[in-house]
Amino acid sequence: MSARPTLAVWKLASCDGCQLTLLDCEDELLAVAEHVEIAHFTEMSSASVDGPYDVSLVEGSVTTAADRERILAIREASGLLVTIGACAAAGGIQALRNFTSVAELARGVYAHPEYLDTLETSSAIADHVGVDLELHGCPIDRHQLLEVISALLAGRRPVLPSYSVCQECKQRASVCLLVARGRACLGPVTRAGCGALCPSLDRGCFGCFGPAESANTVSLARRLAADGTSQAQLSRLFRTFNAGAPAFRKESVAHDAPPAER
Repeated sequence: MSARPTLAVWKLASCDGCQLTLLDCEDELLAVAEHVEIAHFTEMSSASVDGPYDVSLVEGSVTTAADRERILAIREASGLLVTIGACAAAGGIQALRNFTSVAELARGVYAHPEYLDTLETSSAIADHVGVDLELHGCPIDRHQLLEVISALLAGRRPVLPSYSVCQECKQRASVCLLVARGRACLGPVTRAGCGALCPSLDRGCFGCFGPAESANTVSLARRLAADGTSQAQLSRLFRTFNAGAPAFRKESVAHDAPPAER
């Protein structure tokens, strides 16, 4: 029996991108494998070891009754449960279903919607079980992932940013798109972690890493509106990969048109 800590990686409703981030670590993954036993990781191997597991990384949101049962079982079998990515932390892009009728969507897409077995909402894992740590992003950042694994192995708290993307822009000496060019950018309210990739390429941030701590979405929306962003555009701006995150959800709903005007 291996004396190394056991690591399991799980997928619910998602695109696999965050799991692929782990595989993309390449050389670092070999070093990780020397210190942990990868007990379950379907994206990498069909081999699986029964739990309990010291650490579980879980990608994806809860969208079906089966998902809900699985996450309860995973939580029961895991010493530490770490969610990875926007789907697991905020419901993901599929949380757009939460703003409309799932039945109407099903009728519009499927010839036989009666065969579907789905919940009305796409929800974060923390809405169903206790979570020890959330790793944000769509997809997550590989360096943050390695920091989390290293910290857990060392028995310390991971060092992860809670400040906004604006600080990363400053570190890159990027021109502020919002101030200098009046361009819509969610950088002031979005958690850092991407390295300000989009602003560095002259594109406004659209919130891949979810709300930063104490995100003042009301103030940002007021500024964007003053620069000419419409109410409909404001609603859509906050309604992407982290549409289900409470701060972004609340702000997007605040700019929805009344039913009679839609």
